[in-house]
Amino acid sequence: MEQLKRVDVVLEVRDARIPLTTRHPQTAQWIGNKEKVLVLNRVDMIPTVAQQKWTNWFQQQGEQPYFTNAQHGKGIAAVSQAAQAAGEKMNQRRRDRGMLPRPVRAVVIGFPNVGKSALINRLLNKRVVESARRPGVTRQLRWIRISEQLDLLDAPGVLPSLLKDQEAALKLAICDDIGEAAYDNQRVAAALIDLLKHLQAKIPEAIPGNPLEERYSLDPAHLTGESYLAALADSRHQGDIERMARQLLNDFRKGILGAIALEMPL
Repeated sequence: MEQLKRVDVVLEVRDARIPLTTRHPQTAQWIGNKEKVLVLNRVDMIPTVAQQKWTNWFQQQGEQPYFTNAQHGKGIAAVSQAAQAAGEKMNQRRRDRGMLPRPVRAVVIGFPNVGKSALINRLLNKRVVESARRPGVTRQLRWIRISEQLDLLDAPGVLPSLLKDQEAALKLAICDDIGEAAYDNQRVAAALIDLLKHLQAKIPEAIPGNPLEERYSLDPAHLTGESYLAALADSRHQGDIERMARQLLNDFRKGILGAIALEMPL
């Protein structure tokens, strides 16, 4: 992260469905005392009550989260203004030293697939960064002029070199935020079912209704994630568990199961 030395403001993008899991463990170390703007993308995929609770929680931690739906441009103007306002402190220091102000240099960082390229495209109002759900699309570093006031460094997604926390790794896989790492679809789909059941029982405001029963006409209440997945495969795909696992993960990732927050404030 050598390039970070050259930036004034860091835009850290996380997945609003799993804002704690998509916090990179080295972010604080990389950013140091630079200004930071916290962006929680995919706000359209979580319930409004979850957004409110996360807003309160982050504010209590001394951070102001900016919620976006980068695919559709929601919340982008506020992020741009926040980046320019954060960088204005740098220009004030330049003026104090008798130097001319310059465009604020910002960088977008975050896990693979959390929506960084879509955010940059929205900030620019045009497609310059190839944006896809396919991991590893952003490969090299480059500066992009957003406006007279803002230059942006586009950086590849960064995964921690070692994901020690198995629960975190499963959540990243469920949300498809894990880059090119290979994972077992059946294990991940079973983990999603178990997690949805846990949320329903313990934190119902994170998951309105019973999305699994509503979507698949089968109540998961008395089944483990694994056995529920097998039962669905039997009834829908002639026992093809792999196919069912892929469908279920896809249904979640595309929002077909509804707005669901996989994490809520502690």
